[in-house]
Amino acid sequence: MPEGNILHRIARIHGQWLVGRSFTADSPQGRFSAGARRLSGRRLVGVDAHGKHLFHHFEGGVRLHIHLGLFGHLRHFRSRAPPPSAACRLRLASPQVTLHLAGPQACELLSPEDETELRSRLGQDPLRPDASPSRAFEALRKGRIPLAAALLDQERIAGVGNILRAEALFLARLPPLRPASELRLADFERLWEALGRLMEDAARDGRIVTPHSPPAPWETPGKRREDRFSVYDRAGQPCPRCATPISRVTLAGRGLFFCPGCQTPGAHGRPARRARTDSSGGRTRI
Repeated sequence: MPEGNILHRIARIHGQWLVGRSFTADSPQGRFSAGARRLSGRRLVGVDAHGKHLFHHFEGGVRLHIHLGLFGHLRHFRSRAPPPSAACRLRLASPQVTLHLAGPQACELLSPEDETELRSRLGQDPLRPDASPSRAFEALRKGRIPLAAALLDQERIAGVGNILRAEALFLARLPPLRPASELRLADFERLWEALGRLMEDAARDGRIVTPHSPPAPWETPGKRREDRFSVYDRAGQPCPRCATPISRVTLAGRGLFFCPGCQTPGAHGRPARRARTDSSGGRTRI
């Protein structure tokens, strides 16, 4: 599922390419025909993202809400667009640019009041200028579920997915399985800063790349997926900070990656050390 940085990137691209244009709308698949008729001929006046949700604001107070989910995707064409696939839920077409949406979890029209109510259920988004770190801190600390599980709760912090949680927890040197209720303010501030930095860079560049400190063996991230991350999808490989093999556990059905050497209580502030490498690389189910 696309993480929040992707939705913010899409919102920025649509803000440049689509806002100010009027579109002919249809639903080749047929499941959004009534909604497409309401959109057709309207001018797009704004695009916004909140977490993993995308909102297109059309004139007349009509709001298009999109959640891509696991299988949704958007295709953009600035020249002549090909025929839409049979799965295309919504096509927005203009002489300059065309958009094809297929497979979304949600594609619906909302009133301004509906949008406000939906947003009220979402947590703070680190990429939004109106985000409140203090509210995010209080929401994250509720209950005794593991911190890593709390980070994926979109009602606590919006937009974080599996990659972002692993890499941000690593950058902040936080134990992912520690109860969220034990999170201290100083720890949260490092985590919030790491999330914001990762998400902003990824929204700009189109992919998540973790900055390594101290430098990893790869000084410049390469094209290989595994070279972009410090811990995610690197089970059994050495931590770029202390050389301890990265661990993978299954938490609530999702793979969680972390360094058992430097993501421990009190690890922040300790000098990095070269740990003895253990080649076991085992997996644990929680």
